[in-house]
Amino acid sequence: MATWRDVILKDFVPNVSKLTLVADPDGLLTEEKLVIELSQRGFELLEFTDPVEFRYVYELNYRSIWDKGENTDLVIILRLQNNELASLPYDLLHMGRKLAFDLGALFPNLSYPVLEQFDRGLLDVLFEAQTQFTPARLGDKATKDFMLKHVFNIETDLLTTEVALLRTLLRLHYNKLQLPILLTERLIQVLKEYTCFKNWPLEDVVPEASAFFAFLQERWPIFLMHFSQDNAVSERALSTQLIYQGPTFLPFDHEDIRVYIDNLFVEGKLSPVLAPKSFNQSALWLKSGLLDSGPEEEKVRLTRLFQYLEEVIPTITCRHSAWLDFAQKYAELAAQVHCGEDAEAKARLKQLSLGSNVIFAQWLKTNYAGLINLPPSTPAMLHHVPRHLAREFELNKAKKIALVVVDGLALDQWVTLRPFIQEQVSHLAIKESVTFAWIPTLTSVSRQTAFSGKIPRNFPLSINTTNNEAKLWRQFWEDFGFSRLDIAYQRGLGDGVVESVLDANLNPSKTKVVGLVVDKVDKIMHGMQLGSAGMHNQIKQWSQAGYLSSLLNYLLEHGYQVWLTSDHGNIECEGRGRPSEGVIAELKGERVRVYPTFELRAQAAAALDFAQEWEPIGLPPQYYPLIAGGHEAFINPSEKIVGHGGIAFEEVLVPLIKFERKLHC
Repeated sequence: MATWRDVILKDFVPNVSKLTLVADPDGLLTEEKLVIELSQRGFELLEFTDPVEFRYVYELNYRSIWDKGENTDLVIILRLQNNELASLPYDLLHMGRKLAFDLGALFPNLSYPVLEQFDRGLLDVLFEAQTQFTPARLGDKATKDFMLKHVFNIETDLLTTEVALLRTLLRLHYNKLQLPILLTERLIQVLKEYTCFKNWPLEDVVPEASAFFAFLQERWPIFLMHFSQDNAVSERALSTQLIYQGPTFLPFDHEDIRVYIDNLFVEGKLSPVLAPKSFNQSALWLKSGLLDSGPEEEKVRLTRLFQYLEEVIPTITCRHSAWLDFAQKYAELAAQVHCGEDAEAKARLKQLSLGSNVIFAQWLKTNYAGLINLPPSTPAMLHHVPRHLAREFELNKAKKIALVVVDGLALDQWVTLRPFIQEQVSHLAIKESVTFAWIPTLTSVSRQTAFSGKIPRNFPLSINTTNNEAKLWRQFWEDFGFSRLDIAYQRGLGDGVVESVLDANLNPSKTKVVGLVVDKVDKIMHGMQLGSAGMHNQIKQWSQAGYLSSLLNYLLEHGYQVWLTSDHGNIECEGRGRPSEGVIAELKGERVRVYPTFELRAQAAAALDFAQEWEPIGLPPQYYPLIAGGHEAFINPSEKIVGHGGIAFEEVLVPLIKFERKLHC
C-alpha cells in the first residue's frame, strides 16, 4: 500500500539537480523515516533557519565542493509557505529547483488546523484511514472525531462508564500514545457531557500520563483498604490527602483494568505501598503492588522485568521513541539491581546492556542524523530543549522557566534519586520523559547544545570548553525577545545553602529564564572507584542531604516552571588498552578520542579493534571522534571506571523532567 511518503519521494530522483529548495511549513521532510529514505537515495538535508549559520555551513560543506566540480544532492528545507521561497538569497533561487509540500495537499478532506498539531509519527495510520474510509470534506469537529476513532481507536459515544474511561486512558498512556492538544480538548469536551465524569480531573489525566499515573497511585492504597477490616476510617484519612480530585475508589479489580496492574508496578509506573492492617492477601494479583510482599515476591518482580525487557529490545528499524521507552524501563531495572546485592542479577543486567548496545550502535548509524531536525514540540535531542521552553512561553504555559542540568546524571540514577525528591518536595507533580544527548557524549559538546539551542557545528570555537555556556544561553533568549536583565545562568552548584547562592545571582521577581548547572553527580563519577553500585550509593547519600530538593523548592516557590535534564549519562567500563599516540589525538578521553583529520583517526582505529569511527554528524570541521564500544574504555586492561563520551544508550539517553506544584483538591 502506498504511503504519504511515496507522494513526496516521487519528486526526489538522484542527480536531477544538485540543489533543491523545499517549502515545508509542516516539517514533513524532517520526519524520521522520510529522512532515512532520502539519505539512502543520496540526498542531504539542510534547514534554513539562521541566515549566518546557514551561509557558514553551505559555503564550507557544499559550495566549496561544487566549485571543485563534485556533485551532491542537497535539499534546503524552509519551514515557510511556497510563496515565501522568494525571500531566499538570489544565488540559491537562481541555482535550485523549487518544491513545496504540506499536510493540506496530503489530506485534502481533513481540517488543516487540526492536521498541523498531529504527530508526524502517526501520519501512516491517518493516511491509511483516509485511503480506506475516503471521508467527505470534514470540518474541525468531524476531523477530530475521525482521528480519535480511526487513529486512536477511541469511540467517544462508548465512553459512558468509569471502567470504559479507565481502560481507554490506560491504553493511551501505557502505550505512550500522545493525543494532540486539539484532540485532547475534544475528548475532554465530550467526557464532560456525561454526569459520571463530573468530578474527574479530566484536564490533568487525559493529556498527561504522569498525572494519570499519579491519580492511580493516590487511589491504590484506598482500593487496598477494601481488603482490610478497618477500611472505613483509614479510607477517609487517605482521601483527605488526595492531590487530584475525582472518585476516591477506582475499580482496579475489573477484568479490563486488572490486566494492566502487574505491568504498571513491574515497570515502575506505579509504586508498591505498604499493606494496610488486617490485610487479606488471598488475591495474588495484588502482590505486585505491595511493598511488604516478601523477598521472594521482589525477586519474582525483578525476574519478570528482566524477561519483559529481554523480549522488547528495539530493532534497528524502529523509531527513536522505541529506544526512549526501552531506556526508561531499563533504568527502573538497573536502579533496583545496582542498589541491591544480587550478583546474578548484576551479571544478567550487564548481558542485557551489552546485547542492547550492539543493536543501539547499529540503529544510530542509520537513524541518528534524522533526529536533529525533528520539531521541538517533543524534544528528541538536547538542542531542542531551549526551543521547547520557548514554546512554553508562546503558549502562555509559563511566566518564568528554570532549566537545571545535572551534569552526568544517568537515567537509572534519576530513578534512584526520584523518591527522595518526592518525599522532600511537597505537592510535587513530575512529568518524566527522555531525550538524546549529543554524540560524543562529552560535557563540552552535549551540555552546550542544551543551553544554546544549537547543534555543535554552530559553536566550533567552544567545542572543547564550557566557558561560553552563559553567553550562548543569553544569546538564545535575547534572540527570543528577552532582555539581559530577564536572563540568569549559574554553574558549579551541588552543595551548600541554595538560598544564599542563588539570591546573589538572580532576582526572582525579575528574572524570567534561569539556566543552572549542578555538577555534583559528575564529580562523584570522576572520582568513583566502586563502579555503578558505588555511583548509586553516593547519589543516595547526596539526595538524602536534600540539596537538589532544596533547589527545586526554591525555584517552585518563586513561581518557576522547572525542567531538569542531563548532558550525558555514564556507564561502568573495563580497559581494553591505552593508545600511545603522542599529540596525534586532540582530545584523549577514556571513552572517546578526537582527531583533527579523518586519516589520523583511521590510523588510530586500525590498531584498536574495539573502537568505532563515529561519523561527525552535526559536528564542526576537523572533529573526528573515535569511540570505545559497549562497556570498553581506552584504559589499561586491568582497570575499571565509570565513564562517558561514548554511544552506549546509558550515556546517550538522558532524563528530561518537568516539575510543577499540585495543591490538594
